[in-house]
Amino acid sequence: MSLPASPFGILTEISQLSVQFSTGLPAQDEAAELWNGIGFTIAGMHYVAAMGSISEILHLPKYTTIPGVESWMLGVANVRGRLLPIMNLSRFFGLEHNSLNSRDKRVLVVDHGEILSGFIVDSVMGMQYFAVDDFKAGAPPNLSRAVQPFIKGAYKKNGTDWNVFDSFVLTENKKFLDVAVR
Repeated sequence: MSLPASPFGILTEISQLSVQFSTGLPAQDEAAELWNGIGFTIAGMHYVAAMGSISEILHLPKYTTIPGVESWMLGVANVRGRLLPIMNLSRFFGLEHNSLNSRDKRVLVVDHGEILSGFIVDSVMGMQYFAVDDFKAGAPPNLSRAVQPFIKGAYKKNGTDWNVFDSFVLTENKKFLDVAVR
């Protein structure tokens, strides 16, 4: 009968067997850096706004119309005690707006400086992720001229162009801020 091995001997043997039968670590692929935002549609086109630029997404709330304002300024809604101006982006850009059921429409709330705005969009596609390297600067030529000043560039994903919409630039736009009919 052989004597039991010492604990140190057992650990040494386990270490040697581990090294002998190890296959090594798998090669580590470099992770692609991702950019993310909230995807939405207006007049059949796909857009994405940076995560930090959209503070909330709402179903279309009940709102009160305001006389003497542009047709794209639908009115104001009371959202948790704050007056939220409700604007239809399709109308603002002069785009053909779909007669989608109001159940599908959403309001993107933008809170930038002292400007609080609610942008009605046709639908929200949720969070979208894009490889940073896939970004193409500048507005695509097939986009309406009215929308182009508010587009930083585009990402392509699954054959769809996602235009990067800068909501902060829109909230600083003179035409957007001047809602009174002249």
